[in-house]
Amino acid sequence: MTQEPPPLLRVQKLSKQYRIPTWFAGRPSIEAIREIDLEVATGTTLAIVGESGSGKSTLARCIAGLERADSGAVWFEQTEITRLGEDGLRPLRSQIQLILQHSAGALNPRFTAGEAIDEPLLLQARATANDRSEKVARALKEVGLAPEWGARRVLQFSGGQRQRLSIARALVLQPRLLILDEALTGLDLSIQAQILDLLLRLQREHALTYLFISHDLEVVGKIAHEIAVMYRGRMVERASAMQLLRSPQHEYTKSLLSAQALLSGALPA
Repeated sequence: MTQEPPPLLRVQKLSKQYRIPTWFAGRPSIEAIREIDLEVATGTTLAIVGESGSGKSTLARCIAGLERADSGAVWFEQTEITRLGEDGLRPLRSQIQLILQHSAGALNPRFTAGEAIDEPLLLQARATANDRSEKVARALKEVGLAPEWGARRVLQFSGGQRQRLSIARALVLQPRLLILDEALTGLDLSIQAQILDLLLRLQREHALTYLFISHDLEVVGKIAHEIAVMYRGRMVERASAMQLLRSPQHEYTKSLLSAQALLSGALPA
């Protein structure tokens, strides 16, 4: 029997609290996430769903190394990244890329599209100017934008096109893990469908691994292999996408699915 390779991403007992000033009434801290466990295999998509304030974005930032967890561990293959300092994290930042909902805030409006995509290569001191130009043009093509559009200012692009630029900016570093934090929220349904198709194609072509964070179960069902549900900082249920959407076990998951059915106009079977 062939032994399965270890997961690309493994999270163990990850917890994070935010301190609040003691002169506020109530608790001196807010527990954002508590003892989160998860694994994501290479080339698959794990979706994290839950309402606003459930801890999804805190989890994303801790995994990406943008925030320090209070306890627990994050493993990227054989490396425990929660133990690394900034010097140790720097080589891994190209392997783990975070794409946010508000692409306009992630892209410098003074930059051209080409400059925005080239910036990570400059920060990582990757390649010569000519090589970087080729990488930028290739990244634009991969996300469905013409290479000559690299000369346009970021502000000249629509919301959906800016999200494509954000994906190209991440792809140019040849990452292995993309963390997409509400990356489709706020886009028109037709644009959402186009970006989903793009993400699925890129995953097939590059064996990309996705941590896909969303509150929209309908969107999640189109891309995820597995779904994990967060509620008040805890992971309350995890299953294959088909199993969870058809037969949820936790009451909170059932309430999310009922709310989604009402929003989409669907009637439960």
